[in-house]
Amino acid sequence: MSLNVAEILHSCRFFSEVQDTAFERLLRIARIAEFKSGALIFRENQECPGVYAVGSGLIRVFKAATRGKEHTLHLVGPGDTFAEVAAIGGFPVPANAEAVADSRCVLLPREPFRRALEEDHLLCLQMIAGFSYWVQHLVGLMGDVVLRDAVGRLARFLLNSQADATGTVELPSLKRHLASHLNLTSETFSRTLRRLLDAGVIAQSESSLVRIVNREKLRLIAEGLSPRV
Repeated sequence: MSLNVAEILHSCRFFSEVQDTAFERLLRIARIAEFKSGALIFRENQECPGVYAVGSGLIRVFKAATRGKEHTLHLVGPGDTFAEVAAIGGFPVPANAEAVADSRCVLLPREPFRRALEEDHLLCLQMIAGFSYWVQHLVGLMGDVVLRDAVGRLARFLLNSQADATGTVELPSLKRHLASHLNLTSETFSRTLRRLLDAGVIAQSESSLVRIVNREKLRLIAEGLSPRV
């Protein structure tokens, strides 16, 4: 069953502390936005449509060079948001966004959302926690690139991904998007995934489905333990 606006916003960490009348105001301006896999949501430097909260599916936020080379900045799944900084700051979107799976999102249109922030101080205060989460997320990404090797980055990504009751994580259908997000080549990503499989900490039933078999050992690998141990 598809999630409705309230369910998506309630599950979103960016709005996790917004309550009561402030939350009701967000509900009044929000609407559902659905995207088929491969759909381009916006291009870099376009006017920001507003804040998107992902209920299901997966969104890729990426930069593209003039020669066609792309780099994935974020893979945004359920419970997370994108375009929030541009919406709040009132400037064009700094990157491109596309759906890499059929996705159901909530859109808080830019102008009504900015007006709500200007008029509702309680809403602003309650959203500070969401900003704190976003800063923490960015610091974590920087730490992954600078301090963790390839296997550590992939282990951390799997640990932080939404898993089902069996511990299964669904990877993007195009592995190069995930490789780019982790600042790895496609070849290095494939070798790294194989190392985790050989170590027995994960299992793979299908190309895009990975089950976490030993979460504690995967956590240690994310912190620097060799997969051979």
